[in-house]
Amino acid sequence: MFFDFGIKDAIDILLVGMMLYYVYRLMRESRSLNVFVGITIFIVVWLFVSQVLEMKLLGTILDKLVSVGVIALIVIFQEDIRKFLYNLGGHRSMRRLVKFFTSKSSKDKDKGQVKRDIMPIVMACMQMSKGKVGALIVLERSTQLGSIVTTGEVVNANINQRLIENIFFKNSPLHDGAMVISQHRILAAGCILPVSHDLDIPKELGLRHRAALGMSQESDALVVIVSEETGGISIASGGRFRLRLSAEELEAVLTEGMAGTV
Repeated sequence: MFFDFGIKDAIDILLVGMMLYYVYRLMRESRSLNVFVGITIFIVVWLFVSQVLEMKLLGTILDKLVSVGVIALIVIFQEDIRKFLYNLGGHRSMRRLVKFFTSKSSKDKDKGQVKRDIMPIVMACMQMSKGKVGALIVLERSTQLGSIVTTGEVVNANINQRLIENIFFKNSPLHDGAMVISQHRILAAGCILPVSHDLDIPKELGLRHRAALGMSQESDALVVIVSEETGGISIASGGRFRLRLSAEELEAVLTEGMAGTV
């Protein structure tokens, strides 16, 4: 029976190995590698006691600990688990699968409208960059940002360069928060974004950059940042930064992103 090894056994081992690898990556990224090692050791001991030695009493106690431990781990690492599942769903292969089952009419986007939406944003960012006016602009994609919109003030206006500049003007009451753009409209301003607590963010990047990164980690939104200290323009997307963008680069990244090709 030990040598009765078939294709299903190979697939089983492969899937378990992949699962352990992704859990290992999740724990490593969240600085919880020691927890992963401890959990692995506990599972090995539990399987050895219950399956190999067949100790009923100790096996029952460990079974109960496993049941409670799973719930405790979900509570403790809920943010990391949510991020892991989001990254899994946002993987390129998953997006291709979704697009395969999506009708052609929903895939085809009005590139002219995308261009009309982006140009006022690019021009406003360039003007604010020259004057070193800080700005934080969130462009909604497939992830709905209703919970973020409720933290600010509803604007619901056409995308306009002057309006964007006026909202982020230093004396404006809404200049400290983030602007949310959705469905070809400036939906809200003065919104509060989740702040990333990653330790590897460069020290020269301030709170706006941390908020932009946090937003990009929790959604597929594109977040444009104009630095108040340097005037530099950056974009946060997918938990990563693109720093020191020119007008052409900003336009290209936004066009590509809002067309749904990244």
